[in-house]
Amino acid sequence: MKLKGLRWWVIGLIALATIINYIDRQTLNVLWPEIANDLYPDKSNDERKEIYSYISIIFVFSYAFGQAIFGKIFDWIGTRLGFGLSIGVWSIATALHALANSFAVFALFRSLLGIAEAGNWPGAAKANGEWFPTKERAFAQGLFNSGAAIGGIISIPLIATLSVFFSWQYIFILVGLVGLLWLLPWFFIVKSSPESHPWLTEEEKQYILSGQLNEQKDGTSDKDSPPEEESLLGKKESWGVILASAMIDPIWWLFVFWIPIYLNEVYGMDVKSIGLYGWVPYVGAMLGAWFGGILAQNRLKMGWSIDKTRKLVITLGCVIMLPALLAMSNPGGPTQAVLIMAVILFGFQAAIGNIQTLPSDIYHGKTVGTLAGYSGMAAKLTAAGLTYLVPWLTSGGNYTPAFIIGAALAILTMLSVWVLIPKIKLLSQTK
Repeated sequence: MKLKGLRWWVIGLIALATIINYIDRQTLNVLWPEIANDLYPDKSNDERKEIYSYISIIFVFSYAFGQAIFGKIFDWIGTRLGFGLSIGVWSIATALHALANSFAVFALFRSLLGIAEAGNWPGAAKANGEWFPTKERAFAQGLFNSGAAIGGIISIPLIATLSVFFSWQYIFILVGLVGLLWLLPWFFIVKSSPESHPWLTEEEKQYILSGQLNEQKDGTSDKDSPPEEESLLGKKESWGVILASAMIDPIWWLFVFWIPIYLNEVYGMDVKSIGLYGWVPYVGAMLGAWFGGILAQNRLKMGWSIDKTRKLVITLGCVIMLPALLAMSNPGGPTQAVLIMAVILFGFQAAIGNIQTLPSDIYHGKTVGTLAGYSGMAAKLTAAGLTYLVPWLTSGGNYTPAFIIGAALAILTMLSVWVLIPKIKLLSQTK
């Protein structure tokens, strides 16, 4: 049997896994008001937020740690088994949340979820490299990334709807089962790599493999040695990338973690009402991701330089976020609030997509991965720091200080790029 367009089936399954990934991680966020009422009836809203923030911080640290672990696991056992292990473990971890009855147990299962969920991202990058020729990878990556936005859009109303019929314990079990069911088509369709897959047509096989032959030009061979730490970190451009990532990433996690809690505390919404409103900001995120990619591609086709293009889109994204973050100090009703959040996440995704390309814009070879790793680590540390501060910043239900910090972070993101990276161009990897 031969299956035409098999590579699109593969990336489609990975996009579906990403949707499931976001549903699993958002389940606790949406259900927390109900869980907190059940497990902590004698605690105040501020005390419940503090417990939630600690659980979220543990997830973020575990997530960062898991990316390093699963990057090596995928290199060791391959894409097919790597995805099976990653989604299998995170689905079981999600289902185990049903047994949680204390902070310690929630923290344990949340940590396991974070470690395993992190495998989705290095796994997708590896699968993209295996199954697509160089010229199609940007589109394939965009298709995979859209799964994150779609997952954010559907997860909140889906979980809220389930809460009408099931207890929060059963919802965790049901969501976990979805991930385990995904394993069936994955192992059925992805039998091996393209070199030996029995369903891959010879024409598609040659198209994929021949399109990969010349991808490592201009010194980007895998044989390149990683740069010395002193050389990489001795350049201000490297620090521009690291600091831009560290400044902008907490804005995303501020909303991913706190949208349901914000709607509950500020507008008194229960889980069902949150389901009617909480998905709207993610529509902005999806549109922003498309806008940032299309605008950059358009400008480059028009002959703009990498420097001018990246700085335009990053600056535009931050400028869009800035007034919207300040407007969240007094948004009015819940409809206005979620629409303003959608504008913020639109700007965020437009900017972050171009910030994430900076390592490959200014370095080549394994230096790209090294710098991206430093940037990712810095981003998760600052995200964890802001998550830790949110209960204190929002004491009494006043979220204005948190949004002002978000606006300051948008300004610092722009400054990191403009000041520390005078010109975005390929640099020498030596001093």
